[in-house]
Amino acid sequence: MNSSKPYLLRALHEWIVDNGCTPHILVDVTVNGVAVPPGYAEDDRIVLNISPSAVRHLLIANESVSFNARFGGSPYDIHVPMPAIMGIYARENGQGMVFEHTDGSGDDDPDDEPTPPSGGHERPALRVVK
Repeated sequence: MNSSKPYLLRALHEWIVDNGCTPHILVDVTVNGVAVPPGYAEDDRIVLNISPSAVRHLLIANESVSFNARFGGSPYDIHVPMPAIMGIYARENGQGMVFEHTDGSGDDDPDDEPTPPSGGHERPALRVVK
């Protein structure tokens, strides 16, 4: 299945804006493909205001978030791959969601979770535990 992160991100962005709040995303700038202005990140993270009044051409796609914004009066094209997005929240009250940090593979599920059998044709296996 596709990652649920971009779908949740789009829904939460809309919910935050509809409630008159300012959506901010928390970004891990160490992930490959992140394009943000230099000098604004702290501790390898940056918080970006993605409200309609702060950005132009916002696109929250399944693979990434991109938009144009001004930093220090200069325009920048921002590109954030989905694995780099750590969370989204409303500036005014902190309501939002923190996402599980991934390794950048696009798989949001931990490796140790079992995958369900395909087709349901496998026979259950039982063993005695002493």
